[in-house]
Formats: sequence, C-alpha cells, structure tokens
Amino acid sequence: MNTFLIADTHFGHANMNTFVRDDGTPLRPFQSVEEMNEEMVQRWNAVVSPRDKVYHLGDVAIPRSGLQYLERLNGRKVLIKGNHDIFKAQDYLRPLRFDDIRGSHKLDAFILSHIPIHPAHLDRYKGNIHGHTHYRRVLAEDESNDERYQCVCVEHTDYAPVPLDVVLKKFRDAGII
Repeated sequence: MNTFLIADTHFGHANMNTFVRDDGTPLRPFQSVEEMNEEMVQRWNAVVSPRDKVYHLGDVAIPRSGLQYLERLNGRKVLIKGNHDIFKAQDYLRPLRFDDIRGSHKLDAFILSHIPIHPAHLDRYKGNIHGHTHYRRVLAEDESNDERYQCVCVEHTDYAPVPLDVVLKKFRDAGII
C-alpha cells in the first residue's frame, strides 16, 4: 500500500477552465469540464491502485454531481475538508467515495490541511502539506517560497495524486527534514 496526496480537483466545476494565473495564462489546460474530469480520472487511476491510500486535501467537487467521479477513482480515500466541500457528510461517505472525513490530519511529523496553517502554529510540525492556493505557493517574510509548506493542488501535481515520498523528498531537499 502506498500513500498519495492531492487537492482541489473541483470535479464538475466548469468555471475552473476560465480562471487565469497572474500572468494571464489559463489556470488549467482543458477545453471543457468534461475533458478536465475525464483526464483527472485517467491520471489518478494511472498512479493509484485500489489498495493505496489517498488523502484528498479538499475542494473535491462543485457542483454535487461532480462527486460521482469519486466512485471511479482507485484507492481508499480520506477527505480533509476544504472551503468548497459544503455537502452533507453522507454525500461524501457513500461507498467508493470517502472512507473518512477530517478537518485536518497529522501524518508523521506533518499536518495535512486544506488551507495552509498560520506560521505561528507550525512549530508543532515539521511542515504543512496543503491545498487551496492552486498554482501559488506560501511565501516567507522575504517573499521567497516558504519551504515548510508543500502544496498538492492539482496544478502542482500534473492533475494526479502525488506519492507521499515525493512530497517528503521536497521537504528533505529544502533541509526541513
């Protein structure tokens, strides 16, 4: 069993393909919401086996009908709720969707959350693995990337879950662990 992380799939959210980055380039490279949904399902299942564990760090689907895509995704899934995960727990906990729902989760010496936690609360952890910021990174006071934070939004993971080992390597390479 391997452990994977992902955030901000926004299954069914047609407007995701209309958003642009600060430089004016499209946030996502898809021509339609159907193409986006199907490509993310394909990429997910190409790396995740049915026995693997996947932590989805929030903002799964908009609208509710986007939740149906979860039933096609490999792995045992745990949802760390995001600001757009507004449906009833029963909508997320149906068979083949999520096994559990949490507000955050401590994984080894790291905290998993949707929104990056405040730096003042990071002293209890080696780092924060999060979503919410899409293509942006959390910045340090000097405006450089704060390496204590690793974003696993789909825009950072080629629209597929990323292995925990890959994220931990980023922390190691930055001298965090």
